[in-house]
Formats: sequence, structure tokens, C-alpha cells
Amino acid sequence: MAKPEFKMFKKILIANRGEIALRIIRTCREMGIKTVAVYSTADAESLPVRFADEAVCIGPPASSESYLNIPRIIAAAEITNSDAIHPGYGFLSENAKFSKVCEENHIKFIGASPAMIDSMGDKANAKATALKAKVPVVPGSEGLLKDIEDAKATAEKIKYPVMLKATAGGGGKGMRIVWNAAALENAWNSARQEAAASFGNDGMYMEKYVLEPRHIEIQVAGDREGKACHLSERDCSIQRRHQKLCEETPSPFMTEKLRNRMGDAAVKIVKAIKYEGVGTIEFLVDKDRNFYFMEMNTRIQVEHTITEEVIDYDLIKEQILIAAGAPLSGKNHFPQQHSIQCRINAEDPYNNFRPSPGKITTYHVPGGHGIRVDTHAYSGYVIPPNYDSMIAKLITVARTREEAITKMERALGEYVIEGVKTTIPFHQQLMQDKKFRAGNYNTKFLEDFHLK
Repeated sequence: MAKPEFKMFKKILIANRGEIALRIIRTCREMGIKTVAVYSTADAESLPVRFADEAVCIGPPASSESYLNIPRIIAAAEITNSDAIHPGYGFLSENAKFSKVCEENHIKFIGASPAMIDSMGDKANAKATALKAKVPVVPGSEGLLKDIEDAKATAEKIKYPVMLKATAGGGGKGMRIVWNAAALENAWNSARQEAAASFGNDGMYMEKYVLEPRHIEIQVAGDREGKACHLSERDCSIQRRHQKLCEETPSPFMTEKLRNRMGDAAVKIVKAIKYEGVGTIEFLVDKDRNFYFMEMNTRIQVEHTITEEVIDYDLIKEQILIAAGAPLSGKNHFPQQHSIQCRINAEDPYNNFRPSPGKITTYHVPGGHGIRVDTHAYSGYVIPPNYDSMIAKLITVARTREEAITKMERALGEYVIEGVKTTIPFHQQLMQDKKFRAGNYNTKFLEDFHLK
């Protein structure tokens, strides 16, 4: 049987910065594809700018005038004759307008179509899609809440505690846990104000608040022919203020039966929306291993690295191939080893994780068997204060979870970053924590975790 023909891109513009931009450049180079890095003036000395085939400055440090400026990015793609744009994660990666503008300018957006982003980017729509696909969801409002009276009635119906969520939310903004009726109105008002200020959309919905939950996500992929598969799970329950700090696969909480059920549910959603590309279906799993659909991320994830390590699968390459029209190269995959990722942020863990931008004076990355470091930092690099504080991802892979943790302990001790504060001390203590080592944790784990 003849293989389907497809035309590979000649040049990809990367509408992002930092380690993910460098990560994409590396895969493109291996595939023989030219790359264009766009950058703000704050990133003029960055490694993506150095290693891309071409680089175009698109504005000053402020994201609104550079990495979020659609006209400037499109102009950069046009003057460099780029035939595709890879958005990485964050910034414009899940922006339906950007996806549509790329389409209108005959530039392939390596990500979801505007319709897919609209259907899954809005949390209320995503929940309706999951219900239609017969995937369990957390009990809650049917669509957006009309007003405070609707919120009160819904809370009485599903019972307290409840969670108010901004439909356009992310990163914990516009979210409030409400424990009783007396606290609802204040939570409603503050959540809407925060959502409007952060996203320009104060739409709210409500869900039952799941006690002692695990945050477990399933990596998925789908092609234009309607084929879909999952690439198993990642446990992302180690979080601070809804921001992930450490992820692992497989989840120590997972059973074979649960993995199969969650994988099947994730694939149902992918097929229901005819999803094209790679993405992630996120679930909450309660202490009794009941799972509930939470949301879909229609982009590559920060933690895609650990999935790559345990199944030997280049997810960036798969993204590019699918976008070019190639059929899905994989089928359902299950982890063959164990992998852990620690996010190394330029933050002071002893001072409420306050950001610590500035110049790195000494920089030494760990190495050895089973160690991977995705980073854009180097000795002499100046971390700008304008962007996310993550400067590296440290990944270990080994045959067992215990070996992966031991390897991570060794690697963290070998990682030297001077000139700024980092989260390395936090991760060192986490790896030594008895509950973490036993796999006994959930999304509330860090509430009782005190740095020594």
C-alpha cells in the first residue's frame, strides 16, 4: 500500500522564546527545516537567536509589543518567507485569532485550528464536548453562570465545597474555592474582577470541589484523517498556586485498569472534535480513583519531555509532521521506564518564591546516563524580569521510580547556578520527602510542605 504523500515545510518561524524555542530549533535542524527566531530586545543575546538560521527583532521587552504582537510576527514570517509558524507553549499557542490570521495569510499554524481552539479553549464548551463524548466531568453548572442567583442555586444543587472558575482562565487566575453559602458572593465578585482584568472575559462557571485530588493528564495526538492515539499519563499534582513544579510518568497512583480507562476517554474527546496535532487532556482523579475531565490544552506542554523519555518519541517532530499532512506515526503507547521533571525557576524558594531575575555568573549543568537538561541559560546570561521565571527543565529517566528519584537527587546536587536564586533547594528537599518518595501526594501536598 502506497504511503500518503505530503509536503514538508521549508522554513518554520518560532513565535516564542527561551528553552522551548531552542527545543523546536533542534528538532527542525534534525528534520532539515530552516528556522527563524523572533525576539524582543530583552532576548537579543539569547541562545535561540544564536542557533536559529535567521532572527528578526519584533519589538521591546513587553510581551504585548513583541511575543503577543500578531501583526509583527506575521510580518516577520512574510519577510523571511516562512511557510509555517510554531507557537511553542504560552503566548499565542492557544489563541484562535492568531491561528486564523496565520490561515488567512497562507502560513501553516503548527497547532490547533481556530475552531478547535474555540471549542476546547473555552472551559464551558470543553465540558459540554466531554459530556457529549460520554467522558465523566466534575458535577457543576451547565455552561456559564448567568448571575449570582444562578451561582447560589447551582451551589445548593451540587453541594459545598464548590469551585468558581473563569471560563477563559489559566494559571489559577479567576478561581475561588467556596466552602459555604456565606462566602459565595464575595468569591463571585472577586473572581469575576480578576478574570476580567486578566483575560478580558468575566464569564464564570462552577464545579464541585474535589477533595484530595490528583492532577493527571493524558498526552494525545490526532491527524487529519481522524486517527487518534494516547501516549499515556503524566502526574502533575506537585503544584503551588495551580502552577506545576514537578511532574512524573508513570503516575505512582495509576493502575493498569485506570490507565486504560483514562486513555480511552482521552481518545474519545480527540475523535469527537476531530483534533489535528498533539495535545493534552487534563483530569482530576479523586482518592477513590474516580476521574473527571477538567480541560484540554491544544498545544505542546512544558512537561512533554518526560513522555518523550519513557516512550522514545519526539513530540515536536510529531507536531510538525501532522501539521504538514503526514498520517499519525504512533499508536497508543505505555511507559517503559520512569521519568521525572523538575522545573528550575529563577525564584527564591526561601522568600515565598519571589522572582529572581538578573545575571547568571556561574552555570554548570549536570550530565551522565539518564539526565536531560532543556535550557536556554548559560554563564553570563541575563534573565529578564519581563517573562516567566523558568530557566531550565531537569529530567531524569531510569528503569524504576526509585532509581529516577535517586538520579534526580544526584543531578540537582551537580547543578550549579550562581548570581540568582533558583528553585533547586526546593526540589532537593522534595526528592528527600518521605511522602513524595512513597508516591503519597495530591494537589494539596505543598500546603504542608515547609522548606528547611
